[in-house]
Amino acid sequence: MGRLDGKVCIVTGASAGIGRATAELFCREGAKVVAVARREDRLRDLAEECSELPGEIIWHAGDVGDPATAVNMVKKAVETFGKLDIAVNDAGIMDDNTAIADMSDTMLMETFRINTFGLMYGMREECRQYLAQGNGGVIVNICSVGATHQTSGAAYCASKGAVLAATKNTAFMYMEEGIRCNALSPGGVVTDIPLVMPPSDEFGFGRTSMLLNFSGELAMPEDLADAILFLASDQSRYVNGEELKCDGGWTCF
Repeated sequence: MGRLDGKVCIVTGASAGIGRATAELFCREGAKVVAVARREDRLRDLAEECSELPGEIIWHAGDVGDPATAVNMVKKAVETFGKLDIAVNDAGIMDDNTAIADMSDTMLMETFRINTFGLMYGMREECRQYLAQGNGGVIVNICSVGATHQTSGAAYCASKGAVLAATKNTAFMYMEEGIRCNALSPGGVVTDIPLVMPPSDEFGFGRTSMLLNFSGELAMPEDLADAILFLASDQSRYVNGEELKCDGGWTCF
């Protein structure tokens, strides 16, 4: 018996990194997963690679910064599997470490469009579905230690701070309806984000890089997926409105 047998899940950002590892782990644990990301080819590969696992993965290609993606991913889960039980809102981007005086409008808008608005569009549709079903549900938002520690630029840290606030607000608002909403905050993780993020601002990186002296070994995406599984499963049934830092002790300084 898998820990998610019979559960229907959505995982955004599922084409790489933490999202991909989470979608695969959920499938191993018996879940039916709607994997969401922009890169359709990677989603196809993921579904094919997981075809022999106990669960099932289908995919939905879309940009979470478009409100229609949230509507359509929830619709696909319900039309295909009849319900929604768990949502992991993982899709996100980094900024270029700029302090606010040097931050461009483009960087501010795009970081919030994906990290904050995209995640909240997802939460909105997920909660609407949970309320319509009438039996609660689970949301796990992928936040960052940057929400409370200065690990990146102003845009990124502020976008993740908003995620943390939205997580706690949602947990409080819907606790009596059985909706659990928690945040997982990773530290340093081995993903392909550094390969696609813009070059770091010299001044900003000079400031934030001081924190690297306190960082231990980088996590693998699978390390985070294990923690997400805990927050998604019934093992954490009394955990609500919390931020679980998963950073190897980095932010204990």
